[in-house]
Order: sequence, then structure tokens, then C-alpha cells
Amino acid sequence: MARKRPPSKKTYPAPFSLRLSEEERKALDELADGQPWGTYIKDAIFERQVRPRTRGAKPVKDRAELARLLGLLGASRISQNINQLARAANTGSLPVNRDVHDALLESCDAVRNMRTLLLTALGLQPDTGTDKGDGP
Repeated sequence: MARKRPPSKKTYPAPFSLRLSEEERKALDELADGQPWGTYIKDAIFERQVRPRTRGAKPVKDRAELARLLGLLGASRISQNINQLARAANTGSLPVNRDVHDALLESCDAVRNMRTLLLTALGLQPDTGTDKGDGP
């Protein structure tokens, strides 16, 4: 019995390549405003309405700060450490001595710093109060 051939894969034309100088790349990046370049270029060439990419009500103001924050979060072991602290607290095995107290305060400062970086990256004004009792 003859085997059926699988349906042929859909073929696409070869991609189009375009060389740009560094200045042209920067200009295109600004014009595209976060859209993929291919989408922006096609919209511009074929006279379709070019709409800026929406990023929600409050777009990211400083992508470098947001990237820095995400890098800090990725490099940290915050979630594992918090999980260990919660487990130790639940079992009653968390010794509260000076070292633990200092480490907890240092961790709280780190979380506050990350919060400030995130608010700055999102274009929000972090509170400048020094009272550490008003939440994270």
C-alpha cells in the first residue's frame, strides 16, 4: 500500500535585508517607539496608519533603570531566602539574635531600593520620606 505524502510546508519568500548606519538605527528605534522594526517599516512604506505601540496608561520612562532592576532581581536569591525565613519562622527555628536582626534590616533596605528603582523606571515619583515604618 502506498504511503501518503505529508502536506507540503507553506513556503515564504526569502527575508529582505537592509543595512543601516548606527545613526539610522537609532533614528528608526526612536520612530518605531517600541514596535518591531519590520512592523513599523511596513506600515510606513505601504502608507498604513502607523500607530505607536501602546504600553499601558503609564509607559516605562527609563528602560535602563528597569533593566537594572530586573538584573538585580535575577541575580538575587530573594525568593529562596524569604521562603527559608518563612519556613524557619513557621517551625519556630528562627533564632533572633543580633546577626539575624541586622540581616533582616539589610534585606528590607534592599527591597526598598528595588522599589524605588522600579517606581523610577515606571515614571512614578517614589516617596522621599525616611520613615521606614510606612510599608515597603
